[in-house]
Amino acid sequence: KHTRHQLKHRKRPVGMDGSRIKDRISIDQRPEKINNREEFGHFEMDLVVGKNNQGAVLTMTERVSKFFMCQYLPNGKKAIEVAKTVNNMLLPYKNDVHSITTDNGLEFAAHQLIAKKLNTTIYFTHPYSSWEKGQIENMNKLLRQYIPKHEIINQYNTQNINEIQKKLNNRPRKNLGFHKPIEIFSKFINQKIAFAS
Repeated sequence: KHTRHQLKHRKRPVGMDGSRIKDRISIDQRPEKINNREEFGHFEMDLVVGKNNQGAVLTMTERVSKFFMCQYLPNGKKAIEVAKTVNNMLLPYKNDVHSITTDNGLEFAAHQLIAKKLNTTIYFTHPYSSWEKGQIENMNKLLRQYIPKHEIINQYNTQNINEIQKKLNNRPRKNLGFHKPIEIFSKFINQKIAFAS
């Protein structure tokens, strides 16, 4: 009790393992080719939540291209609404969505709706192990440059969210050989279209 934080950060229930989400597939079962980024089409997703839990933005990133997607959730972070938003965002790329990795937040409890609609596999990280989806965590930090933690999230401060997404995807990355995420992502998508035609 005499420490600066007084252990407030340990209020979370001990032993909670996310088991309230049914039929989860553990990240332990995720193939090495995904872990090693050897194949395009594997995504990570998360939520960025506003001050005092007011408002949320759904965020996603493709692991090979570092392509980033985000969308404000006008109806809140209820699991069904989140699943619908994920499906709407990724449906145009359905044939290229091979897996999605996320955490054990109850907002992802309707994961089976996503898996069925997109014909994909949803993997869940271990509880309190955010580093297991480190790429989306990093992208969330970049998004926070535009939507700071001390702000609530609503329809007004997310009006330009598509512009924010565009800026982040047009930023050259050192780990991409200074290519832009949009360039790498588009290259893979266009290749698939060319092969199909």
